[in-house]
Amino acid sequence: MAPPREPPHTRIGDFTRAPFLVIWEVTRACALACVHCRADAIPRRDSRELTTEEGYRLLDRVRAFGDPPPLFVLTGGDPMRRPDLARLVGYGSELGLTVALTPSGTAAATRARLAELQQAGLSRVAVSLDGPTPETHDAFRRVRGSYGWTMRIIDAAVDLGLPLQINSTVSRMTLPYLSEMTERVSELPIALWALFFLIQTGRGAALEEVTAEECERVLTDLYELSLRVPFGIKTTEAPQFHRVIWTREHTRAAADTASSAPARRPQLRSPRAVTDGNGFVFVDHVGNICPSGFLPLPRGNVRTADLCEVYRADEVFRRLRDPDALLGKCRRCRFRGICGGSRARAYAATGDVMAADPLCVYEPGPAIEPMIPLTTPSSL
Repeated sequence: MAPPREPPHTRIGDFTRAPFLVIWEVTRACALACVHCRADAIPRRDSRELTTEEGYRLLDRVRAFGDPPPLFVLTGGDPMRRPDLARLVGYGSELGLTVALTPSGTAAATRARLAELQQAGLSRVAVSLDGPTPETHDAFRRVRGSYGWTMRIIDAAVDLGLPLQINSTVSRMTLPYLSEMTERVSELPIALWALFFLIQTGRGAALEEVTAEECERVLTDLYELSLRVPFGIKTTEAPQFHRVIWTREHTRAAADTASSAPARRPQLRSPRAVTDGNGFVFVDHVGNICPSGFLPLPRGNVRTADLCEVYRADEVFRRLRDPDALLGKCRRCRFRGICGGSRARAYAATGDVMAADPLCVYEPGPAIEPMIPLTTPSSL
């Protein structure tokens, strides 16, 4: 029997007791060979993967974080390679978890399989689209036909009424197509567009990141897009988006008060960035507990350690949630409470998880600035 759940907690940007998001890499097996893969996916399943029963125990501990429970994502590799996937989705759904899935763009994600998962309680499917055309997407995924399979998954999800999320990678390779990608994504009936800013880890170590100036332009364009489209937009490993949003929203405040019509606001799920170990926890295919998949620093294993205890008490997790432990310009920045920089990028670039994020153009003054206060998404 699972231990009793924690009492209800408030999670308005305070991730000390519970993460906003838990991701479990159920397998590393995948038929693709994507150039950016942080997992170095493999053709066959690893015999050391968590079993179904171990997966159930992991789900119990995710639910033990309390109310509201974290969002829970099954990822890979390709999670469709697990024959017990529907059972895992069903168990999580019965516990009261919101369960999402990120299948790879392959033939394994059939309409029948998605319908089975929807019946089991799946709440959202997220697919990766990294180019606006078959040629650009397949070049990134390194498998001819991946674009076609991805579009079939999208069509099946829409046909089934499954909420749909599109994931896209921002790198030197994909940046030239981002404008076309915006148009392509805007044509789809999606709930969320999630943009992953490349971290040079795994196979992605061979790819080139965008520059800090290019990142800033992309984030500014995404903010403007968020005011026009019906879907939400979020970034992964570019928490500077929250600084851009805060700055642009407060710049508009005076104009809004003079207008009789309320201005459209970006759709935010949290008033601060959800970053490595700070609102985010990742469990790999063999049970290692890490701050994120892009920051593969195992801090325990679910086979021998308690997920809740590791997230709350481990020294690395606690340091990642402490803005006063940041170094360099991130430590001086007044936006450190809502941004904090990408700890995964800092680690990949310097070997220090608390170093300054090299993808940020913002330059604070020489002295430590007072942090700006957190506000709820609805108050922006």
